[in-house]
Amino acid sequence: MKRFCVKTEVYFDSGALEYLTLLDNRRALVITDPFMVQAGFADTLIHILKTSVEDYRLFTGVQPDPPVEAVAAGVKEYLAFRPDLIIALGGGSTIDAAKSILLFARQHAGNADDGGKPLFIAIPTTSGTGSEVTSYSVMTLGDTKIPLVSQDIIPDVAILDAAFLRTVPPQITADTAIDALTHAIEAYVSSEHSDYTDALCEKTVELIFDYLLRAYRSGDDLEARERLHNASCLAGMAFTNAALGITHSMAHTLGGHFHLPHGRANAVLLPHIIEYNADLESGGESRAATRYCKLARRLHLPASTVAEGVASLVSAVRALQKLTGTPASLEAAGIDREAYEALLPALSQAALKDKCTAANPREVNVQQLEQLFRKVY
Repeated sequence: MKRFCVKTEVYFDSGALEYLTLLDNRRALVITDPFMVQAGFADTLIHILKTSVEDYRLFTGVQPDPPVEAVAAGVKEYLAFRPDLIIALGGGSTIDAAKSILLFARQHAGNADDGGKPLFIAIPTTSGTGSEVTSYSVMTLGDTKIPLVSQDIIPDVAILDAAFLRTVPPQITADTAIDALTHAIEAYVSSEHSDYTDALCEKTVELIFDYLLRAYRSGDDLEARERLHNASCLAGMAFTNAALGITHSMAHTLGGHFHLPHGRANAVLLPHIIEYNADLESGGESRAATRYCKLARRLHLPASTVAEGVASLVSAVRALQKLTGTPASLEAAGIDREAYEALLPALSQAALKDKCTAANPREVNVQQLEQLFRKVY
């Protein structure tokens, strides 16, 4: 038996932020980062929020790849304020931090939390993680990324307003969109995929190939921004149901050790993992290869045979890399060779143990992972 569930209510397109005027809550805890304050986005949110809540507090202690210390500070703020509304305003790190804060604060409060679970609203300001609709969160302890998975941390509401995206720099636009593309491609070939997630993945891939370059070249192209925002959310719905694969397993440990932006790590890894999973060298046509070919045909790429379809999809991903100035190797991304090679055994072991590895369409062992890590450098 399989299960498909989309819990989050999604408001999207121009004016979506006006949903906040419909709220009937007393105390709102807004979780964000310093940039959102400096850019004036937090003020925009609070100006609307003041019309519908009695009191609010602003927690601005979120950092990229949220460390446990930042989460602990947020838990302390939650317990002191006891909100009945939580709003996460920011990129994937902010939404992940809010999820972790909510989970641990509720666990700490226990029976004393008489008001029940607060309404949880996520407002993403990048188009990539899909965290606004997923049961996943990641926080960082030292060099280790700690994944959290719980139905209790799925936001109740997601607000997708492209007005927050105008100032996202081109490279972050590319990094985050390729993260969403990776979500869709991995969920599409995952051992847990279904007809429901397939439809979401196919639409995501089409939207990203149609609109990424437009958004990359012109941040003010609101149509392109909105479509990428939708694609990111759709991919989140897909992978929270179908899971991911070793692209993410490897990216998680790379990010933890080298602080490489998550989307950029995925971009470097993805073409190589497609080739590994397709396993064309074996002489057969694996299930993963057949599905990669199907995606290539959805994109109207050359795919008269399965092998040609896989090669076309890999080439299309690499073309996106090149056109967006995204590094094609870890060396080009600035990772020191000596430090990298010294960590290869640890990286490979961590990737093998990562929760994303379980749903990868092709089995993998620690030696194969080390070979892949060497290949992508």
